Amino acid sequence: MPEDVITIGELAARSRLSLKALRLYDERGLLPPALVDPGSGVRRYGPAQVERARRIALLRAAGLPLARIAAVLDVGAARGERELLAYWREREAEHAARREAVGYAREVLAGRSAALFEVAEREVPERLVLFVRRHVDAAALPGFLAEAGELLLGRLREVGACLSAPLFAVFHGLVGEDCAALVEVCAPTPNAVGPHGPFGVRVEPAHREAYTGLARRPAAAMAAVHDAVGAWVSARGYRRGGPNREVYHPDWATAGPDEHVVDVAVPLA
Repeated sequence: MPEDVITIGELAARSRLSLKALRLYDERGLLPPALVDPGSGVRRYGPAQVERARRIALLRAAGLPLARIAAVLDVGAARGERELLAYWREREAEHAARREAVGYAREVLAGRSAALFEVAEREVPERLVLFVRRHVDAAALPGFLAEAGELLLGRLREVGACLSAPLFAVFHGLVGEDCAALVEVCAPTPNAVGPHGPFGVRVEPAHREAYTGLARRPAAAMAAVHDAVGAWVSARGYRRGGPNREVYHPDWATAGPDEHVVDVAVPLA
């Protein structure tokens, strides 16, 4: 046994981490012991692991999930710092979105007219749509929207078809942190396209819809917008003609923070 290794108890004392936490970090591959006695299962740690344990504790105090800590610690100092800053920017964006959602919720709870979004009406013509669908929750939604958009555009190119209107997503239920729902991403096309593999085809009937145009927003803020448009529809005595949807304009990927890139819409019966 090397003289400079220490027990898990000594590591806990030096790092101020609990034995439970150190065992968890071992299970997740973040802090495996340098040696494990094959007979007794006693863990032994080397001197460098004291500093690693300290850094894990610091990153956990900053709110980093365990799944992302390795991406900070195992990629070199400069890249690790960039990973940490990227994580923090994501959290700040989420916080700003929740602040907007809280402002809207306060208006609703106080019984005031929550006219935070300007809602209008428009006519949508009948159109053929190519679509893919999946049950997703809030965490999986952004990845699915991006993946589905690439799949649909790739399929249109493959069959020599084109878009006749922006891509849109139909939400057949509430997509939240605690619940999943079926989401259908659609590509309107003027060309004859048949179903194939994961792609379905349907004719969307002509309808009128209420909508509001928005700059790009994180999911927490979008939930408030969906609620606001639905409340606007109900307040005017309209009946819904279908589930909520989001219409994505072509400049979504390159638009600035204040540019109009998405509409939240509710079809009217």
